[in-house]
Amino acid sequence: MKLSNAEEDLMNYIWELKTAFMKDLLEAYPEPKPAKTTVATLLKRMTDKGVIAYHTYGKSRQYYPLIKKKDYFSTHVKGLIKNFFNDSASQFASFFTQETDLTKEELEDLKALIDNEIKKK
Repeated sequence: MKLSNAEEDLMNYIWELKTAFMKDLLEAYPEPKPAKTTVATLLKRMTDKGVIAYHTYGKSRQYYPLIKKKDYFSTHVKGLIKNFFNDSASQFASFFTQETDLTKEELEDLKALIDNEIKKK
């Protein structure tokens, strides 16, 4: 499942807030805030896609995520590696480390993360 950029933005607020009413979501947006109808449309689409659900309290709805941020991100990274790097994590890592202008410290941190994963295997 793929969310539009606007849906991803809204989903990030829902993940951050854990549960949210419409007013909470509108408050989370920076200025200029989107129209309430725009957010309502996005929430409807996201509910239809099965990424969020809601509890009803009178006329209000409290939204909550049905998928974890980590799971959503993981799916997209795997798709990126498959579609753009011939399903090769090594090609992705090479591109990532060479094209993102990481500092020496960031590269060392990345190396430490990889070394820790190797130890777990």
